[in-house]
Amino acid sequence: MQILIAEDDATSRLMLTAMVKRNGHDVVETEDGAQAWQALQEPDAPRMAILDWMMPEMDGLEVIRRVRAQEAERPPYLIMLTAKDGKADIVAGLEAGADDYLAKPFDHSELRARIEVGRRLAEMQDALVSKVEELNHALEHIKTLRGIVPICANCKKIRDDQGYWNQLELYVREHTEAEFSHGFCPDCLNDLYPEVAQDDSMG
Repeated sequence: MQILIAEDDATSRLMLTAMVKRNGHDVVETEDGAQAWQALQEPDAPRMAILDWMMPEMDGLEVIRRVRAQEAERPPYLIMLTAKDGKADIVAGLEAGADDYLAKPFDHSELRARIEVGRRLAEMQDALVSKVEELNHALEHIKTLRGIVPICANCKKIRDDQGYWNQLELYVREHTEAEFSHGFCPDCLNDLYPEVAQDDSMG
């Protein structure tokens, strides 16, 4: 998974990057909130971001607010990483839209575990979106007759939306997924081929 790290302190950024890479993830590094915001706008934006709260240009809280203000099928999983550890700060971070919150100094094992939780949730979300896309694609190919169908009382032709009269079979084929097999009902068989109908009744 590709993970964005937004941290203005070079030492902390280097440490975070090394740890994330050791766990098999790709890293996009940014030095301030504006760069982080820009990276999260890209078509192939990272699925997860670890954001420091206090950064130049734009703080992590504002980045989170902007991300959450956008509608996205696959929103990134956002972890707030900061020295602010008061309850009010934690509440502010979560209310802004952070998925998780970790105070500095952090334990490497704990951060690794939280990243793993985010990875699982992101993969579940991706799978759900893919299923919805498959369902929508399938629904686009389903043709359904609904509403009032104008049909001639005599010849049984049906009038389409353009005002043309079509044979019943043609109309049904164009508006549904039905296929036809042809034969004769007993009444028509008797009218059209009485000798055949008689033979069948005797047999």
